[in-house]
Amino acid sequence: MEAEGLANRALNAEGAGLLRKIADGGGFAFVAVAERAESGDAGAAETAQEMAWEQLHSGPWHAVEPVWRDAYSLSCLHLARIRYASGDIRAALRVLDLGLLMGGSLLRSDLDDSVSVLSKLPAAAGATAAGDSNRSPSPSPGREDAADDGGSPACADFADVLQVLPAGSLCRKQITRTNALSLEGFLCDYFLTETPVVMSGCIDHWPASTKWKDMKYLRSVAGDRTIPVEVGDNYLAPGWKQELITFNQLLERIQANGNNSSGPTYLAQHPLFDQISELRKDIIIPDYCTATGGDLKSVNAWFGPSGTVTPLHQDPHHNLFAQVVGKKYMRLYPSKISEELYPFEESMLSNSSKVDLDNPDFAEFSKAENLDFTDCILEEGEMLYIPPKWWHYVRSLSTSFSVSFWWSENNPTNFESDQ
Repeated sequence: MEAEGLANRALNAEGAGLLRKIADGGGFAFVAVAERAESGDAGAAETAQEMAWEQLHSGPWHAVEPVWRDAYSLSCLHLARIRYASGDIRAALRVLDLGLLMGGSLLRSDLDDSVSVLSKLPAAAGATAAGDSNRSPSPSPGREDAADDGGSPACADFADVLQVLPAGSLCRKQITRTNALSLEGFLCDYFLTETPVVMSGCIDHWPASTKWKDMKYLRSVAGDRTIPVEVGDNYLAPGWKQELITFNQLLERIQANGNNSSGPTYLAQHPLFDQISELRKDIIIPDYCTATGGDLKSVNAWFGPSGTVTPLHQDPHHNLFAQVVGKKYMRLYPSKISEELYPFEESMLSNSSKVDLDNPDFAEFSKAENLDFTDCILEEGEMLYIPPKWWHYVRSLSTSFSVSFWWSENNPTNFESDQ
């Protein structure tokens, strides 16, 4: 198989300059190994990738020199070309995904174009199909009994729902619900007043509304792609960790939910649609985001089994949270009561609350007891508008696939930077 089939336009244009920049920064050893990798030395390519990986993990992510993120992209391109030349399409695709996830922007176009080339090859489709050939027919992830029959069934009725929710849920003020809300109505009644609202009839036309209920479709477009996931009860819980797995492995874990002692596996707040263009075609950016004249900051995916929890936290931007498959419980507290919710002092967690709504300790966090909140069950096909800095807690009540759209207003002084 000819390696020349993979994209190299950016690498040809920028590669030499990137290596000079790395050498100027003292990375002579990496440059020497990368030059051997470029000539097709598989061992050198693996070593170059490992060297760049170590640089990415030498300290806090924000402190990593951008040149080393580009170096990692370069090493991934070399290694992917070698894997591709040997006929190992799946390994080449994994390496390219690592470059997309961890690499810089300089060579991003080559990574994207190379993934596009590999994704169209019959060998790639065959690998996914072969991997599924011995499986029993899979239920749709969108059905409420799908992927949840491993010990954590989807909540079938109101009594079941209340059993798993924080105390006091769904018995106070619930979030206002609207149908086919006009742009003017959204702007005047909710956006300008920073008031949460549930909107229905807004995403029914998305291809995702039907396609993402089909497990075979998800496997066909994303099965062999490598993604970052969270494993554990939630990101504040003991034992929580992050892993890199394939989308197929995520689907298997979702179906086996309840059989993993480490807790559920959750694809959380990941820019999946920047990574997998086929899934990006299945969604449409809501007009509500652009009608305000602001800038779209991020579009993230959330996919996991029943029982995933995002603990009480706040985000700096306007947020439209679209529930494409399944349903979730959402509880919101206004930003004005932040002090009563005891934010963590550490900068990395300062947007998260110390109050565990599932096991609250009101002896230690007395101000949080009896606070007013508003909540709802966000049903399949609905969107929730969450204003900036509003605290929110989220629990999935079934296998769930959601998309969040963050955007800011034109006046950047209205919002703080991301935490």
